[in-house]
Amino acid sequence: MSNTQIVVLAKRPRPGFVKTRLTPPYTPEEAAALAACALRDTLDAVAATPAAARVLAVDDVRGFHADPRFGGGAGFAVIGQRGGGLDERLAGAFGDAYARCPVPVLLVGMDTPQVTPELLSLAAAALDGRDAVFGPAADGGFWLLGLRRADPARLLGVPMSRPDTGAAQLRRLDGLSVATLPVLTDVDDAASAREVAARAPRTRFAAALARLSAGATP
Repeated sequence: MSNTQIVVLAKRPRPGFVKTRLTPPYTPEEAAALAACALRDTLDAVAATPAAARVLAVDDVRGFHADPRFGGGAGFAVIGQRGGGLDERLAGAFGDAYARCPVPVLLVGMDTPQVTPELLSLAAAALDGRDAVFGPAADGGFWLLGLRRADPARLLGVPMSRPDTGAAQLRRLDGLSVATLPVLTDVDDAASAREVAARAPRTRFAAALARLSAGATP
């Protein structure tokens, strides 16, 4: 059993509220369905990774529990997100998870359905000897951040959703020993969706995208 916990930060997949950059070419309903598959793939990977605890931090706890696609997040402690901007919600998720279970925290989003238990285990192992672990994203952001001791100040005020977000976040880790993981591609638009599906063809996300490409419902 790992002494590291894993937190997934997610939005409930609602048309018009998630993956809006996929529209067009996809409809809001199709984009939400793809987001749902990406989240399920992420939850599957986390569930298959040894962890001291698994936490799902969602923007709509009541709606998530009522959503039959997820069964209420079986195996996960489901908590609400706090704060307005993404930096505040990330900091809140780190702080709330650490308050519940004071062990190292790995946090991932729902934009990398290609993530594997092997990558997550590698990140957890890195925290055995380092203060932090960082998973850079191809768009200049990051797909994973891990901290041996949760410190909201390491995230608050970091500019999000910009090409320099990853670099800014790394600067906030100055003074800590940091391990770096392989670069992954976030699902942001249609081109990145196709790239991710090609790299992870056995995922729910790839299957849903293939059905859309064939003119079927995802």
